[in-house]
Formats: sequence, C-alpha cells, structure tokens
Amino acid sequence: MKYAMIGVWTLAVMAFFSCGGSGSDTEGKVKISGKIENAPEGVVVLSQFTDSRPKVLDTLEISKNGEFTYELAIATPTFYELNIHGQKVVRLALLDEDVNVNYNFSNPESLTIEGSADTQEMLKLEKLMETYQTEVNKLNEAYYEAMSKNDSEAIKKIQAEAMVLESMQADRVKEMITSMGDSFASMAAIGLLNPKTDFQFIDELVVKLNENYPGTTAILQVKQQLDEMRALSVGQPAPEIELPGPDGTVVKLSDLRGKYVLIDFWAAWCKPCRQENPNVVRLYNQYKDKGFEVYGVSLDRTKEDWVKAIAEDGLTWTQVSDLKYFNSVAAELYQIEAIPATYMVDPEGKIMAKDLRGASLESKLAELFD
Repeated sequence: MKYAMIGVWTLAVMAFFSCGGSGSDTEGKVKISGKIENAPEGVVVLSQFTDSRPKVLDTLEISKNGEFTYELAIATPTFYELNIHGQKVVRLALLDEDVNVNYNFSNPESLTIEGSADTQEMLKLEKLMETYQTEVNKLNEAYYEAMSKNDSEAIKKIQAEAMVLESMQADRVKEMITSMGDSFASMAAIGLLNPKTDFQFIDELVVKLNENYPGTTAILQVKQQLDEMRALSVGQPAPEIELPGPDGTVVKLSDLRGKYVLIDFWAAWCKPCRQENPNVVRLYNQYKDKGFEVYGVSLDRTKEDWVKAIAEDGLTWTQVSDLKYFNSVAAELYQIEAIPATYMVDPEGKIMAKDLRGASLESKLAELFD
C-alpha cells in the first residue's frame, strides 16, 4: 500500500551528501587531525560520500597516545565520515579548511570539533535532526498504540500533530539554512525539506549554491530534479485532467475554473484516504456555496469498489478515474507516488498549495473564505 504512515517524510539527509568533481584541476590540501582517548579495540576509518553512500578512502594511523593526522587533496565541496572504532561516527564538510576532531570514549558527550566552519554548521544541523527524530519517535509510539486499540480519533489527532510537526521542522531547517550564509553545508539540509511544499525556497538555495560552487555534481543533480518538478510548483498552471466520471461522462479540471478547487487523489482501498473523507465532506458542505469545489481522482482498479466507496462516504463532488491504480494518467501527470495527496488550485487555474488535509486544509479554507 503506497501511503505514508503518519505523513512524516523520510529523513533523507544522506541522499544529498553526494559530491563529484567540479572539473577544476586545482586541488588544495586539507588536514584532518585529532586525538582519540580511552579507545576500545578497533580502527578509525575515513570515508567519502559518493553517490549517496560512503566510500572507504583509508584507515587512519593512530599513535600510541591516540593522536592522528591525515591529509586530503580536495578540489570541490565534499562530505566525509570518520568511523571511530565502529562506535562513533563523525561527519565532516570539507573544502579549504583544516579540521581537528577529539573524542574520549569514557565520556559520550566529549566530542569536540575545531576548524572547518562548514563542519561546524553540519554539527548544528545534526543536533536539530536529533531533536526532530526524538519528536517523531514519540508520535510513532503513540500511533502504534492507537492502531493496536483501533482508536480512530486518536489516530486522526496524531496525524494532525505529525503534519504540524513537519511544518514546524521545515521552518526550523529553513531558518538554519538561512543562518548558514554561503556555507556548502546547506547542501546536506536540502534533503530535510519537502520539495512539494518548499519548492521555491529549495530552488533559490540551489541557484545560490550553483553560483558559489559551480560544477559541483550534487548541486547539478538537485537542479535537474527541480527542473523536472517545476511544472507542479506553487504558482504554475495546474496541468489539465480529463477523465470520465462514474457515469462515463468526461469531466475536465478546467470545467471548474473560477472556483477554488481541491484536486483530491484517493482510492477506496486507501484507509487514510477514507479516514480523511469525513473531514473533506464537512468542509465541502461548509464552503461549497462560497466558491469551494473538490475534484476527486480515484486510483482504484475497479468501478465497483470506486462507486461503492463514493456512496459509503457520501462524496457528492466531482469524481473521475481511469481505474488504472498508480498508472493513472492523472497520477503520472501530477507525480503521485503515495495517497492521500492533494493540490489546491485557485480560480485562475494555478497551483496555490499542496498536500492540504486535516487541520491544514481547514486552516487554508478558513483563510480563503472566512
């Protein structure tokens, strides 16, 4: 089943830790040094992130008193990882500044990193993510407990809390990125934002990074991905959908021009979709006379299941489907990989918001009509 448990996006930090050569033939020397105290048996392994996974570069020589020094030739912004005796991982963002790492195994809080301003920004980012992960874990525990008790009200409440948490975390990440200035460490933070909802911010950031670090592979890869998504960003015209309703009559999305339209991708088999339907019904009845409309696009496989769900959930708005599951032409056009998924379109037919549901949908409608 293709839907997120409670809507918390994957913490895909490592997906953007990929940096290739910039084409420059000028390489600077960067020194990694430090001291490891009270260490157990093991080695210190240095890896570089390439193609979103660490590639082992070398095993560092450690002196009897725990000190080490290692030189790297670096021509482009690059992310590294020090795996200390298999028990402590330190991530480094290096370009043209030396870095010094010290750790005492007798004190888990003893890690100190000096030098490399980009690495210092990385540390702040990791602390932010640790806090967020703790909050996510608490919600997940509550969600599983609610699921075990089949407590639908508690599930809805947790889902709403998860959406609020996502929004708050996105604001924290963007605030941190802004505070980083020109640091290339912000590349690591890109993967923590949802490109559907923060497309413009990410787009502007990538443009700036590309100007500061031209030719860096990771930046060019993200830029290409954004170019592919641009047609579905906020402010762009909503692509036309032209599909049949249950009675076979073809209804175009553009037929609803002049109203605020929620394009609602759902299916009879999708439990979170069905749980959200009563909320949409309530809001539709509240705002339909003020200019709100819903254009439901079902990703069902059979007409029987689709029509039955429409009747059971009391969905009185426009419904269309080609009954092709995720191979639906509309799903492919709107790059739908999980449901429920929504796009809000303004009266001129332009995308104005994405993934509104629950409290966020109610808040947006109140903003528009109240």
